[in-house]
Amino acid sequence: MTHDPSGEDSLIARYFKPLATDPGAFGLVDDAAIIPADGDDIVVNTDAIVEGVHYLPDDPPGTIARKALRVNLSDLAAKGAVPAGFLLTLALRQADEAWLSAFAHGLGEDATAFGCPLLGGDTVSTPGPVMISITAWGRVPRGRMVHRFGARPGDCVMVTGTIGDAGLGLAVQKGGVEAAALADDPAAREMLVDRYRVPQPRVALAAAVRDFATASMDVSDGLAGDLTKLCSASGVSADIALSRLPTSSAGAKLLALGATRLENLISGGDDYEIMCTVPATRREAFTAAAVARGIAVSDIGSIVEGPAAPRFFDGQGCAVTLKRLSFSHF
Repeated sequence: MTHDPSGEDSLIARYFKPLATDPGAFGLVDDAAIIPADGDDIVVNTDAIVEGVHYLPDDPPGTIARKALRVNLSDLAAKGAVPAGFLLTLALRQADEAWLSAFAHGLGEDATAFGCPLLGGDTVSTPGPVMISITAWGRVPRGRMVHRFGARPGDCVMVTGTIGDAGLGLAVQKGGVEAAALADDPAAREMLVDRYRVPQPRVALAAAVRDFATASMDVSDGLAGDLTKLCSASGVSADIALSRLPTSSAGAKLLALGATRLENLISGGDDYEIMCTVPATRREAFTAAAVARGIAVSDIGSIVEGPAAPRFFDGQGCAVTLKRLSFSHF
């Protein structure tokens, strides 16, 4: 008597079993997996991306898969953790073979590139938008995870990469004024859209975050709002110089043309850069460690005493009042 696999089993076997090469995944034939602790602490985080909220319905399936995994890897990196594996929950309206093939290909390439193997998960049907939820595990030496809390007055506020590109990329995809302003610059448009579709998790910076940061988190909902969260958790405030905000050449061009404002750059979501606080005496060493790993970092301000919300100052030293701090689902 032969076993007739269900449609779900067949889908998993065809597209995702080939990705589950880690011994702890047991070829996806069991309903649990094993991650050896090896004496480290295990850091766990989960993030979901939803069609129409975190990506557009016509985005390439491979980039959707990459984004789903990378937003979780970004969280791990901000905690100082190295990826160890992940679980995937996939809610689909239908089993579209071409979509699934491209999705699995992109997911498999990133799982290999970042050393984060697929260990299991679930596939379900839904009448609503497609939803991809990933729970990722990382390893960090015992007691060394970097929290949101821990920032101290005098610490420098550091951010990786450039801020605001992903939000601009979404605006370009939607045909906003940003797209019109860059009509003669297809390379800039493509770069911004790629920043929205495929984040760059700073996994290579995890060890430096552990070694130098007093507090850390990734910028997912917008720098202004996420800094407010970090300061609140740490019981401090911050003074930020917007003139020191790192922007891409495309972002700078849109600012110069008046097609966007600094407020949009610091309150838009999907940057997935690391924001951390570093003692002023260790700022240069942290910067050198980041540059050695090919990651640019910028000092944008300092932590100050008090429970007030962070303050933002323009190039003339005048306080800027923000109408919006970050993206919010509700």
